[in-house]
Amino acid sequence: MAKASEEPTFEKALEKLEHIVKSLEEGELSLDDSLKMFEDGVKLARFCGSKLDDAERRIEVLMKVEEGRIETAPFEPPAGGDGGQGA
Repeated sequence: MAKASEEPTFEKALEKLEHIVKSLEEGELSLDDSLKMFEDGVKLARFCGSKLDDAERRIEVLMKVEEGRIETAPFEPPAGGDGGQGA
């Protein structure tokens, strides 16, 4: 089992967040359990958002062009792919 001090990967955090959303949508939890899961979901959403912000900053650094200017461009996923996420 992972230590509490170890940070989950983005993918694991997103998987846990999806599980929380599904559980909350089913509406079969007690109020206390729902609130606890919601709190956990907010933490996971913030964690994932932070990871995405970090990745965006890293991409901007990698996109640095001549003369020290930074050109930002929107991320374009591969054609025909949805990152493995169903709609």
